[in-house]
Amino acid sequence: MNLVRKRWILILLLLAVAPCLVHGQDISVTAAFDTTRILIGDQIHYNVVVEQPAGITLNLPILKDTLNKNIEIVSGPKIDSSKTGNQRIRITEQYLVTSFDSGFYRVKPVYAETRGANGLKRYYSDYTLLEVSRVRLTPPDSAKIFDIAGPYKAPVTLGEILPWILLFLIVSAIVWLVIRFIRRFSKNSKEPVTPIRIEPAHVIAFRELEKLKNQKLWQSGETKKYYTRLTEILRQYLEDRFSVFSLELTTSETLEELIKTGFKKDESYNRLKSVLNEADLVKFAKYKPEPSENEQSFDNSWDFVDATKITVEEAVSADAMEKEKEVSA
Repeated sequence: MNLVRKRWILILLLLAVAPCLVHGQDISVTAAFDTTRILIGDQIHYNVVVEQPAGITLNLPILKDTLNKNIEIVSGPKIDSSKTGNQRIRITEQYLVTSFDSGFYRVKPVYAETRGANGLKRYYSDYTLLEVSRVRLTPPDSAKIFDIAGPYKAPVTLGEILPWILLFLIVSAIVWLVIRFIRRFSKNSKEPVTPIRIEPAHVIAFRELEKLKNQKLWQSGETKKYYTRLTEILRQYLEDRFSVFSLELTTSETLEELIKTGFKKDESYNRLKSVLNEADLVKFAKYKPEPSENEQSFDNSWDFVDATKITVEEAVSADAMEKEKEVSA
């Protein structure tokens, strides 16, 4: 009787563990160069490909500057996604890289990670290899050393210089006329200028969030447009409130610049990170969130602005500094 009970317990454990094993095998991360051998200064692509089920949220780290100390990143990443059938998607990050030192180089594995009920889990790629070769100018058995040829210096003619002289004279005349015009009319305009009162950053953000809510974009199927506008409002708020010029930055770069301002990794930071990561999945990985997730992203955005808005004490201090500048001027 005890033997039968042990067998049933073993079968139940195997059934419980099997879905986790299958789930892990459904995700693959690969990294590879276009070619494994280049000459010094050549540019090739470094591709990171993730194949996964469509319903899983994965975070891919953004590589910066170098793959290692000898392989430099010229540009990227360019992110693309596509469906591969059977409820699966493929996400590709492509970097343009080069190297100016010859040798054999090995690039560490990259990984994608997901956080679930069992904690953080990462999926790694293999190592990638790249050989960088020098250009051979002489036969291998030759011991002759060639001098470096100096640059050719062509004489400068009057015809080449004359257009630049004329351009300089014309620009100088225009600048002189503009300065004289400004001085003449500035003497007559002595009326006091009323300073323009700029609205606080959180007032603008709340107004734009209300407009976005009333548009009901995701309710009408325009989920991508909804998250694009939501992140634009948050990024403009970061620029107005913290001087973090985020509109041209990636999510990871935005969060790094925010930390540099002294912002702590607290609950507000986690709300902002969650909204930006969710938006990246919708815009680049064609992820379709549930209605509750759309509402949660809006609530997180509103709470982030509300928690980080400028206080009355800060506003009074800022006004006092502006008045001191006006008096000193």
